[in-house]
Amino acid sequence: MVVVIAHRGARSLAPENTLAAARKAHALGADLWETDTAVSADGLLFLMHDDAMTRTTDVAAKFPDRVPAPFSTYTLTEIRTLDAGSFFERDDPFGQVAAGAVSRSELDAFVGEKVPTLREAFELTLELDWRMNLELKWQPKPNDTVDMVSAVLALADEVGIGPTHLLFSSAQHGWLKTLKQRRPEFEVQALLGLFPQDPIDFSDPAFHTFNPRITRCTLEELAAQIKRGIRLNPYTPNNPDEISALIEIGITGIITDFPQRVTRP
Repeated sequence: MVVVIAHRGARSLAPENTLAAARKAHALGADLWETDTAVSADGLLFLMHDDAMTRTTDVAAKFPDRVPAPFSTYTLTEIRTLDAGSFFERDDPFGQVAAGAVSRSELDAFVGEKVPTLREAFELTLELDWRMNLELKWQPKPNDTVDMVSAVLALADEVGIGPTHLLFSSAQHGWLKTLKQRRPEFEVQALLGLFPQDPIDFSDPAFHTFNPRITRCTLEELAAQIKRGIRLNPYTPNNPDEISALIEIGITGIITDFPQRVTRP
């Protein structure tokens, strides 16, 4: 049966990479949530996708003289002052507010939503007895030399979250290999096609699971890999017909902004 992976939480129905989006995805029955690791100027781990933070927070209003400096130049205390929820109603990024799929009470609750720490994300995942796909992202300067593998493993051990509840993905395949060598009990998944210049190459024997960008693959190419026994979780199919076609060819999992659209037999 296809695994439903909520991309940055259920971000079509809640502000991405927040605990609210994670809770919504869990309530919808997603099997796990995918989220992004970031490192603050003071070396602390939190959740954020975009380097500049302007799309999903009020950083431009709070720190107008520093925009568009990357999150790596802000302390975690500064980041925690940001509103990571109000943009959702204002921008309605997936048209679901206009469609009436998000209630007034939910929208009101999003106002003032904090950028979560990775510790909080781990703790929520454990509280829900759920699973997290943690993407290890390359960090903007000056944190581009951070030992991300050591940092996330240290925090995971401190919180007490293990392979039952946590797996790792990354476009930095060397990091995944290092992680697997150090902690073979954890599952790792290789991201493919993150940038246009990145090849879609399923041949690396170090990996049994690949997460390819859906716009860089055809159904035929994916089906051929499935026949080879390769596990595939493409990102991010959101169209119901596309999701159904992927399920039809026997895809392993679907990383989607719309977990509510995945209908399993």
